[in-house]
Amino acid sequence: MFLLSAKKLPDMNKLCRQVSIESPGPTIRDCVFSFEVPVPDVPSKGARIRVVCAGACYRLRRSPSISSISSVSSTSSEISQDLSCGSAPILPPQSPVHHGLRDGALFPGYEVAGIVESLGTEVEGNEEFGVGDRVVLYPYEGVPHGYAEFIIVPELQYLVKLPDSVSLSVAAMLPTGALLAMNTVFKAHEYVENILQKRGDNGLCKILIVGTGGLALWAMRIAGHHYQTMKEKVSITVASLKDEGFLLAKEYKKVNVVQWNEDLYEKQLIERTKDACQGAVDIVIDFGTTSRSLHRSLQCLSKGGVVFISSEVAEKLLPKFSRKAEELQQCIRPVDMGSIDQLRQLVELVGNKEIEPPPHSVFPADEASEVMRKLCQSEIKGRAILEFPSPPSSRF
Repeated sequence: MFLLSAKKLPDMNKLCRQVSIESPGPTIRDCVFSFEVPVPDVPSKGARIRVVCAGACYRLRRSPSISSISSVSSTSSEISQDLSCGSAPILPPQSPVHHGLRDGALFPGYEVAGIVESLGTEVEGNEEFGVGDRVVLYPYEGVPHGYAEFIIVPELQYLVKLPDSVSLSVAAMLPTGALLAMNTVFKAHEYVENILQKRGDNGLCKILIVGTGGLALWAMRIAGHHYQTMKEKVSITVASLKDEGFLLAKEYKKVNVVQWNEDLYEKQLIERTKDACQGAVDIVIDFGTTSRSLHRSLQCLSKGGVVFISSEVAEKLLPKFSRKAEELQQCIRPVDMGSIDQLRQLVELVGNKEIEPPPHSVFPADEASEVMRKLCQSEIKGRAILEFPSPPSSRF
């Protein structure tokens, strides 16, 4: 949910306007709703944050066939890919509404950066945070599935202060997609070490990152930084799910890229990937979030290899593929959201220019409907960030 500018009311400005973005229906208009909500009271041990920037992702509508919260990326691609794990490229028609929605954050409504507007009575005068500080919110358990112009945190431990070198729009990309990507790269590290230890001084570990957009591009950048002192021992390839991701990946240094063109047969795609990687890979980081993507990843994986997927989709995919992976002597490992310490580390790395954030575009929050239309038509390069205007007064 995304909240627009506060509305001046006689009653001490206690209401503000909220925009809720739901999964697109038959028309784009069906997914954006506007209403008013009360401004939340400041918790005694926490703070109230004025939201400035938030990632443009949505909350999935419930239906008999779709029962989990997901992102714009997995919804559209799953419809077209999940039914075609075989060799023939037979895909059902894809709704024009979802044409461009193939990748984004897996966790809708958790990406927010803003300014400390008020502190609770029991934490006023603390040494770490003050009114006016620029912060990013860690997606703690129980955080609302969506944002208001003002959002509260029950405790200050869920906030990370931002250095001046990190803009609020970049910070809004960090708490979900970037954090998941970082944790996945870190989880893969122990497997990389074991593989290299077994193969000796001249050994090589091959990693395949699958996806398009924020998740894969963050993983590519984080992995590149993480293994920068091991360039001769760790090979990284990106399998892009669409043309835009292919071009974006190529822009980032000289990363090895293979395009998973859905017009090709599965056998051709697998052969193309193995050719690009010079054989089967040892580790796959799969942000494709679909059965077809995971099936293909396993075919590109060597005996004894491991595939990492988000825990958000693991409940759906593991029952389908656990036995197959076991037969191939491979394993599938779910990965949870990263920790708040990792978020602090991520903020520091981005702030020090050690990791370059993927492309993003900023739009006024009151253009949410138009932003969704552009996302659906693949008219926005990289992530879309909504920016909320400052209210006439930030104090209540």
